[in-house]
Amino acid sequence: MDVLVVGAGEIGRWVADTVSADDAPVDASVAFADRDPAVAEDAAAERDARTVDADGDTVHDVVCLAVPMSAVPAAVGAYAPRAERAIVDVSGEMTDAVAAMREHAPDLERASYHPLFAPPRVPGNVAVVVDEPGPTVESLSAAVEAGGNDVFETTAAEHDAAMESVQAGAHAAVLAWRLAADPVREEFHTPVSAALDEIADTVTEGSPAVYAEIQRAFDGADDVADAAAEIAAADDEAFAALYERARGDREGRDRLE
Repeated sequence: MDVLVVGAGEIGRWVADTVSADDAPVDASVAFADRDPAVAEDAAAERDARTVDADGDTVHDVVCLAVPMSAVPAAVGAYAPRAERAIVDVSGEMTDAVAAMREHAPDLERASYHPLFAPPRVPGNVAVVVDEPGPTVESLSAAVEAGGNDVFETTAAEHDAAMESVQAGAHAAVLAWRLAADPVREEFHTPVSAALDEIADTVTEGSPAVYAEIQRAFDGADDVADAAAEIAAADDEAFAALYERARGDREGRDRLE
């Protein structure tokens, strides 16, 4: 299987490593294309891969788009003609991605994957919308699972709604806490604040451009801000009601699991 990975950043490199791993159930060769040829060359040099021109006309079995969420619709239009069997993306937003693939690649297998982790923290959960199934997409999913990841199917609407809470809202809450908190000696940390501090370190170890894209793509931050304001303004009775509502939300999540 000849796979063109468009975008040679961390996620694009994860895709290449996953599909070409020794234990992957596919015999895959990888080509990188990137708007910055030096980035593509660096990615290829670190593994058994090659580079192709981002504006070229090479044709591949699979085109995988590992580009920013906002760039996916245009990238689908540009790269669909270079895919013979399947086109997929790993951007993290699914509604617009799936719609673009349907429009520009109606005769191809299509899927949108979202690794729910940063590549340094593999393996993990990978959400997927299989919009047009087939043996090529099945092989890609099998390669992701062979890497120790848990691939689970969803819908574009369910996925994007979930991202409002687990990405946009969660990141906003953690970053707001870090920005509002004063530095304290280690001995002062409680189990809650220590855990938050560790999570804030995780959130701030990545690229601000990626986190900004998430905030632009999904609602959620405003809801967090509204909830914080409600807590700050609450009297004892109102606070108790909010606390019990939060407890109920936790129990509801436990039931879903």
